[in-house]
Amino acid sequence: MLAPQTLPLASSKPSIYGNLDSAQIPSLQRMSLMRNSKHRIRNLRLRFSIQSSAAQEVDKRSKSGKDHVEILSEALPFIQKFRGKTIVVKYGGAAMKSDALQASVIADIVLLSCVGLRIVFVHGGGPDINQMLQQLDIKPNFVDGLRVTDQSTMEIVSMVLAGKVNKRLVSLINKAGATAVGVCGIDGRLFTARPSAKSPQLGFVGDIASVDPSILRPLIDSNYIPVIASVAADQNGQSYNINADTAAGELAAAVGAEKLILLTDVAGILENKDDPGSLVKQIDIKGVKKMIEDRKIAGGMIPKVSCCVRSLAQGVRTASIIDGRLKHSLLLEILTDEGAGTMITG
Repeated sequence: MLAPQTLPLASSKPSIYGNLDSAQIPSLQRMSLMRNSKHRIRNLRLRFSIQSSAAQEVDKRSKSGKDHVEILSEALPFIQKFRGKTIVVKYGGAAMKSDALQASVIADIVLLSCVGLRIVFVHGGGPDINQMLQQLDIKPNFVDGLRVTDQSTMEIVSMVLAGKVNKRLVSLINKAGATAVGVCGIDGRLFTARPSAKSPQLGFVGDIASVDPSILRPLIDSNYIPVIASVAADQNGQSYNINADTAAGELAAAVGAEKLILLTDVAGILENKDDPGSLVKQIDIKGVKKMIEDRKIAGGMIPKVSCCVRSLAQGVRTASIIDGRLKHSLLLEILTDEGAGTMITG
């Protein structure tokens, strides 16, 4: 009989190395191990990068939180100083033309009201008046920088200031979380006007003959924010366009304000009008008069400074002319030592 043949066992799975020679297999194994090692290293690096980024983000948040707390802590003495005091703010210029700056001013007003300051908000609205006149195909006229206001223009001024602009600001303040009430100088005889000395050239442009803040006191005492359009009427009921700076200054004196703030398009009072870096941070009335004599204060700055001086002479503690082009300039002026312009003292 023939002896049975022993056949080699065949694997049911094909070799992962296919038909390669056995001498080549160790080299392939080493290459596979190297690829696996590189893959693990990449994974470790990725994991370390993610962990490091997360740690940096936590650290950044922690620093940011500490910064916020430190800022609030530094603001506390100023909040305590002005809490319960009346601050009259005149709003206009660049801060009125830019949506971003307008939002910044509204946010500042609401925050200051929330921490206990009594804010009275006075506004003009020159750009809106010009826009409406343009839509009606009426060309605006100016004499020495002051608007010529005939009867038809006065009607448009009243409509725009006491209507469109005033109610828009009231709405924005209400939306931001405070409660505002819109009035103009005619309401409750808040302002009684008289013709200005230049009325023959300017038309219905007036000065303020008297202020009666009776209509405002219940609003201020109830923590409402009065928003006041600078339109007034004389004793015969004739409406006049009133300079908003002048209106704010006279009102600040009448309500016994702690501080008057004028938002403007300049950094403040400059020692050299051609050098923005020559800002005068603080000055008294005597110093202001000297700068006017030396013609360092001139042009459109004179009426602003004059209304500040007049309000100080009537009992307002300080008056500031600040840069309305800076975001949160009101907070910088009231809640920091740095300020945002020039503060004038009595």
